[in-house]
Amino acid sequence: MAEVSLNIHGKEYGIACDDGQENRVVEVGQYVDNRARDIASAGAASNENHLLVLTALVLADEVKELRDSLASLQANGSRNAVPPQIVYEGLSEAEERHIVDSIEQLANRIDSVAERLRAA
Repeated sequence: MAEVSLNIHGKEYGIACDDGQENRVVEVGQYVDNRARDIASAGAASNENHLLVLTALVLADEVKELRDSLASLQANGSRNAVPPQIVYEGLSEAEERHIVDSIEQLANRIDSVAERLRAA
């Protein structure tokens, strides 16, 4: 069992992980730290615990959005089967637009949540 040290919004956390997973845990930790810092810089959190809960909610929303998008793509893909070699050649313009639109919608949701929290 390995252990890595993660810095999330200025606080150190020791995290145990399987041997060989250290780099992945650090990478994911850096992503969480970046999201926490984004939320903190928006002034959406009143304290550290609130910040961590908001960060968890934003990340859970991202996961749900991606799962919903994947389910939609899989449902559409079963009707429009694409040969595997095309899938690995990159994203189509429509796929890129869908990803950009999803990111913009998520950013708008985050802004909306931050505004409601500031107003509360």
